[in-house]
This record gives sequence, C-alpha cells and structure tokens, in this order.
Amino acid sequence: MNQTLYDTAATGLVGVAILLALLLAGGRIGAVLGLVGLGGLAVVLGPEAALIKGGVVVVDTFTRYELGTLPLFLFMAQIFFAVDASRDLFDAAAKMLGHRRGGLAYASIAGCAGFGTINGSSLATTATVGLVAYPEMRKRGYDQGLSTATIAAGGTLGQMIPPSGALIVFGIIAEASIGRLFTAAIIPGITQALLYALVVFLLVRMRPHLAPAGERAPWAERWRALAKVWEIGALVALVIGGIALGWISPPEAAAIGAAGALLIAALRRKLNRDTLFTAFHETLRTTGLIFLIIIGALIFSIFVSVTGLADAAGAMVEGMGLGTLGTLLLVALILLLLGTILDGLALMLLMTPILLPIVEATGLSAIWFGVFLVRAMEVGFLTPPLGINLFVMQGVAKDVSISRIFRGVLPFLASDFFHLLLLILFPAMILWLPGVLGS
Repeated sequence: MNQTLYDTAATGLVGVAILLALLLAGGRIGAVLGLVGLGGLAVVLGPEAALIKGGVVVVDTFTRYELGTLPLFLFMAQIFFAVDASRDLFDAAAKMLGHRRGGLAYASIAGCAGFGTINGSSLATTATVGLVAYPEMRKRGYDQGLSTATIAAGGTLGQMIPPSGALIVFGIIAEASIGRLFTAAIIPGITQALLYALVVFLLVRMRPHLAPAGERAPWAERWRALAKVWEIGALVALVIGGIALGWISPPEAAAIGAAGALLIAALRRKLNRDTLFTAFHETLRTTGLIFLIIIGALIFSIFVSVTGLADAAGAMVEGMGLGTLGTLLLVALILLLLGTILDGLALMLLMTPILLPIVEATGLSAIWFGVFLVRAMEVGFLTPPLGINLFVMQGVAKDVSISRIFRGVLPFLASDFFHLLLLILFPAMILWLPGVLGS
C-alpha cells in the first residue's frame, strides 16, 4: 500500500468530519479524539508507527511538570466547595450592593467572578452561585428572566478568570506558557464582568420594575460579610498575583492554593475525613477525565499535522485575501457557529490545531488565540438553543421556562459579541499585561 496516497489534506478533512459526527452523536471527547487520531495515523503512517507515536504522547504527557497545575487547582476548588465559598462571596457582594436597584444582579456577577477565581469551571460556577443567588433575587421580586440570565452569563466568568482549567488544557495542547495565559486573561475577564454589569445597569434603568431596590445593610453587617471572605481573597490574590508577577510558577501557585485552601477549611473547622475523601475523589475523577482528553487531543493534533490539513486551511484563508481583520473575523465566525452545536472543550480540541496556525500567520500569538478561544467557547455556553449554561440555570430555577431564560440572555449575548469584537480590534487587551509584567 502506498501510504503517501493518504498523506493529504483531504484525509485530514475526512478525519475531522468523522470526529465531528462522533461528537455530535454523543461520543466521549477524549476517547473519540484518541481513536480518530490513532485511526488516521494508522491509515497515513501505518499501524506500527501510529502505536509508537501514541505511546510517546502518553509517556510525554504524564511526565510533564505543568500538568501538576491541574489537579492541585481542582483540589483547591473542591475544598472551597466544602467551606461554602460561593455563599460567602455572594453574601459579601449582596451586603455591599444589594440596596441599589439591580444590586443583587451586580452581586451575582461579582460572586461568579469571585468564585470563578477559585473554581475555574463555568458550569460549576453557574450551578453553585445560582443555588445561592436565585432564591434571594426571587424573594426580592426580581424578574425571572433577568435573574436567571445574569447568573448564567456571570457563570461564564468561571472559565475566563484565572486559574482556568480551559486555559491550562489549551496551554498544554498549544505548548504555550500557562503563566502568560493566566496573566493575559485578567483584563478580558474584568472587562467581560464590567460589560455584564453595564447590561444590568441599562436594563434596570430602562425598566426599573425588573429589579427593585432593597434595604441598605448596616456597615456592621457589611464588615462581617467581608470578614468571611478576606482570607479567600488574600489567597487568590497571592496565587494569581504571584503568577502574573513571575514570583512563582503555575504549579507552585497551585500547590500554594491547595495548601491555603486546606488551612482555611481547618480554620473554619470544616476539614474532616468526609471533606477530604470527597475532595480527593472528585479531583482524581476529574483529573483522569481531563488527562484522557489531553492525550486524545495531542494524538489528533499529530494526525492533523501529518496530513497537512492545517497548512492547507491556512493557504486557503490566505488566498482569500481577507487581511488581518477579515481573517480574525472569519475565525471568530467559525468558532461561534461551531460553539452552538459543540461542547466548549470539544470546540477547543477540534479547532486549535487547525485555526492556531492561521491566527499565528496574522502576527498574533498563541497567547492571544488561547484567551480569545476560551472567550468564544463561553459565548457558545450562552447561545440558544444548546447553550449549556442556560440549561444548568434552568435546572436550578425549575420554576422558569427555558424560553424565558433564552429571551433574558439576549442582551448579555449582545455584550459578548461586542467584547469579542473589542478583543479583535484591540489585541493589546490580551497581550499588554503579560508584556508589561514579563510573565
């Protein structure tokens, strides 16, 4: 058999089509990526070479120092689950802002941002903050559409604000600095939260009945609420600040975060055998799943590289003569369209080996693309009819129809599209801070 016959971009395109079909059919991301990648390599290079390359990827992955970042940050998040960090963060924000019109909506966004820094998962942030914030907003007479949409949108901050599991996975796949990715995501994460707050401000200004003002909490209550979260804030500042300033590496920061979370749990007298068992169990289960996904993605990336599909896609885009802005808008359109039908992680793993070379050809780096890709993933989490954050929120607020949540999220989606456009027009929003700090 002449193997060079299959060493073409058409073979890579067939592999992508098979992968996409299997993912849409409900196949497990990691297994599907690995099997399609190995099968494609067997066709192009032969079965023996495919197995050798697959084995090399497995050994190399499990011996990478940076991978220690992931389980430690996951463990930190599990410990903070046990100490009700989401409730404390929302309560502190609600005490400070709840008396304003729309104050609990602002507090939900702030709570999601705060919990996102210790959790790194959009779905978990939406669910945990939703369980705390939605009943309070319902009790205060907030509109159901605004309440659920605010929490669902705020939940996307879980992936954006570092430490982010999605950015860690991207950094490993794209061989980009995880520390620089974390630093680069800080400004986009803050601006995203501010845009969500602006949406709430405009909505309650135009339609005041959506979010009535509440009672002003006495300063004594505010200080007590802040006292419950100061140690969490200090630990997060140390972890993220240490990475951004280059004082500590991401794995070292993750170790400090995990140790600090254990100390906080012990000081709050919530560190016991059951807490530790649950934290270790969930950390190991999630870590194993993500490791499988990473290995599968790396094998699939090798297959795409061997077939020359990425080079062919880059040449095709270059031949269209779109220019830098047009190329980036096309990339954004592809990500947004696929994001409506694919899980966010599947979108990242499928498109990174194809789109990253195209973005780099415009002069932008993998750091910019990683942050932009995660941002586009999060837009997919909010896009009807398959936006997964919307269904998570509907599971929390069972008295609200999914159609009402869909309608409520539209203004937040508009702000997301505007934010993506800003990231394209002003790449310095992502690249400036890592350049200044030299992280």
